[in-house]
Amino acid sequence: MKALTHLLAVTAALLPGLAAAQTAAAPVPPPTADDEYIETGPSSTEQGQTPLDQAFGPRDRATWIRETRRKAWQDTKWDVQARTFYQDRDKYDDSQSTAWALGGSVGMKTGYFRDRFALAATGYTSQRLYGPDDKDGTLLLAPGQEGYTVLGEAYGEVLLNEDTRLKLGRFGIDSPYINRNDSRMTPNTFQAVALQGLYGGGNGAPEWRVGAGYFHKIKERNSDEFTNMARDAGAPAWVKRGVYTLGANYKQGNFSGGAILYHSNDIISIFYTEGKYGIPLGDDWKLTLAAQYTDQDSAGDNLLRGQEFSSRQWGGKAELGWKGALFTTGYTRASGGTNMQNPWSGYPGFTSVQVEDFNRNGEGAWLMRASYAFESVKGLSLYALYVDGSDPDSPTEYAKDEYNLNAQWTVAEGALKGLMMRVRYAHVEQKDPLASDLDDIRLLVYYDPPSL
Repeated sequence: MKALTHLLAVTAALLPGLAAAQTAAAPVPPPTADDEYIETGPSSTEQGQTPLDQAFGPRDRATWIRETRRKAWQDTKWDVQARTFYQDRDKYDDSQSTAWALGGSVGMKTGYFRDRFALAATGYTSQRLYGPDDKDGTLLLAPGQEGYTVLGEAYGEVLLNEDTRLKLGRFGIDSPYINRNDSRMTPNTFQAVALQGLYGGGNGAPEWRVGAGYFHKIKERNSDEFTNMARDAGAPAWVKRGVYTLGANYKQGNFSGGAILYHSNDIISIFYTEGKYGIPLGDDWKLTLAAQYTDQDSAGDNLLRGQEFSSRQWGGKAELGWKGALFTTGYTRASGGTNMQNPWSGYPGFTSVQVEDFNRNGEGAWLMRASYAFESVKGLSLYALYVDGSDPDSPTEYAKDEYNLNAQWTVAEGALKGLMMRVRYAHVEQKDPLASDLDDIRLLVYYDPPSL
């Protein structure tokens, strides 16, 4: 708790300066087509997750391509981000994981040569500012509390048409079970070939997002090496298998729905589907209903565990939005004989939160969440949530309840535009005979200067 008190004091000291910078700043124009995806309203999606309706599509739109592909090297776009991240976790067994890291990324992407080909690369680094050797495990640094530097992205992109791209090499991607999981110092990236398309949309027109690919290796968040996908999932070292993916999402008006399949020969097959529907209730109120389902099964020669397995989870969620406020309730239930798995991503379950995923076999969980984005202090938002989990089927595992508090400040204009500060706190109570608990506190500061 001393760490919590100290971090809150630091946050309180910094916020007034940020507020002053925003007050003095001039307005900025609305985002243009070359800006990355910007959330258009309050969201209950946890850091590291990718909803299906945000999967597959390019992170920049075709308008930018049309304007810039006439020149290649002259239209090279540079992206730089600085990060610092402090995490302190007191675990169920009273051991501790603590680290403070400094790093970030430098990336570039050319324009399109001959209107068809582009090149891109991104380097990432995370270096230790503080990290006792006996308090490893935060995932901010490599094992042993070591800093690392890695060329996480190096790929070529072929523009098949203005809405369809083929990527080959090392890159990040977003989908429910293969994604960046960008919740530490550096994201997951993959050695792969992927086809992505984003068609239609805008002015009420139907929008299709489609994707297909083959993923051979993964660079985990705190690693400087690419590992075979099967090995990363837990298969023996001699097993070499990749993952095939195919999926699509359809969106029109207030409805969105889709599905995606992940298949690794002799390892695992994962089928995921998700749908949501928004119901306007007035000028300021909106109700959104969502449902999801995952089915996971062993594949082929069962090389992952040496035997067949099956698991599944379903969930439902309701969100009520009013101006800057969002109230969320959700429920998930896992079954099938074994715990759910997510070796290559953040877990997409509606009740997956800061620490726990609530996806063990036989486990049900209720979520209650409230968030608010302040109109009077632009960029400041808060949320609190509670998840009530049930006992899983395993007699050696116990029910858990989790409480989260989150405060975030994003500077959208002025001299500090691109600066984001976030404080996250989680408390988990485990209902074992010893009434064990866990505390996890994180302080994140990201800075994305204007694109070069």
